[in-house]
Amino acid sequence: MAVPDYQSLMLPLLRLAGDREVRSIDSAVEATAQEFGLTDEDRRELLPSGRQRRFDNRVAWAVTYLKKAGLLESAGRGRFKITDRGMEVLRAQPPRIDVRFLERFDEFREFRNASRTRDGQGGADGGEVDQTPEEILEASYQQLRQALEQELLQRVLVCSPAFFEKLVVDLLVALGYGGSRKDAGEAVGRTGDDGIDGVIKEDRLGLDIVYIQAKRWQRTVGRPEVQSFAGSLEGKRARKGVFITTSQFTKDAIDYVGRIEKKIVLIDGPTLARLMVEHGVGVAEAATYSVRRIDLDYFDEGET
Repeated sequence: MAVPDYQSLMLPLLRLAGDREVRSIDSAVEATAQEFGLTDEDRRELLPSGRQRRFDNRVAWAVTYLKKAGLLESAGRGRFKITDRGMEVLRAQPPRIDVRFLERFDEFREFRNASRTRDGQGGADGGEVDQTPEEILEASYQQLRQALEQELLQRVLVCSPAFFEKLVVDLLVALGYGGSRKDAGEAVGRTGDDGIDGVIKEDRLGLDIVYIQAKRWQRTVGRPEVQSFAGSLEGKRARKGVFITTSQFTKDAIDYVGRIEKKIVLIDGPTLARLMVEHGVGVAEAATYSVRRIDLDYFDEGET
C-alpha cells in the first residue's frame, strides 16, 4: 500500500502511547508500519533527497505535531509519552486526529501561527494534507532543480562548438577524469560533426585511459552510432568509453552497451544537465537554506 500521510498517523500514534509507557521514535515507526501493513519496499521509500525514509519522516512529524498540541511530551532522548490531555482525547474516541483537530488547542494554534508568519504557509486547507513541512521543502527544491536543468540543456544546445568543447572538458575534470584541466583540454577536441572526441586519463595518475565522444545533437542517438563508437575503442587502445549527447539514446543503443565486453557509459541530455548542476559546471549558488535539528547529544545529561 502507499505510505500513509503524516496526519493519518496521528491517531494510531496516540493510541500506541495510550498505555502510558515511554516510547521511542524507532519503536513507534515499527509499530505503525505493522499496523498499516507496510511492505519492506514501502518502508524503504525515500524522500527526494535520498537522505531519509519517507515513512520515518512522517512518523517523526506526526509525533512533533502531537507534542505541539500537548497530547504527547518528550521523555528523554528520542522518546515520548502521552499526557493527561492526550488520554482525555483518547477517551473521547475521535474518528481521526489531524491538523484541523489539533487547531482546537491554544499551544498548537500558536505554533501554527508562528509558522505561517515565518514561511507564509497555510494550514490543512492550504494543501498540507499529505506532506510534512520537510517534504514540501524538498518538493519545492526538486521543482527548482528540474527547471534549472531544463534551462541548462537549452543553453547547451545553442552554445558555440568551442564553448561546447570547453563545457565537456570542464565537466570531465569535475567528474575526476583527465587529470588536470590543461591535460584534459589538450586531449579533447572538436570532430567537425558538431561534437568532440578524445582520449583522456581515467585518473590523475593515468593508470587507464577513457575514450570520450560527445555530440551536441537534437536527433536521437541510435545503436549504429554507439556501435561505431565501441569499435573505435580498439583504435584508441581504450577499454572504456563515455558517450555524451544532448539528446537521447534509443533503447536498442542502451541494450547494446549492456551486452558488450567493453565498458561504455551513456550520458543523455537530462543526465548531462543533472551532472552539471551536481558538480557546479555552468551554475552558481543563488541561496542556501540550512535545516537544523536538535542535537540530542548536547542535551544528554546521562553519565559520560
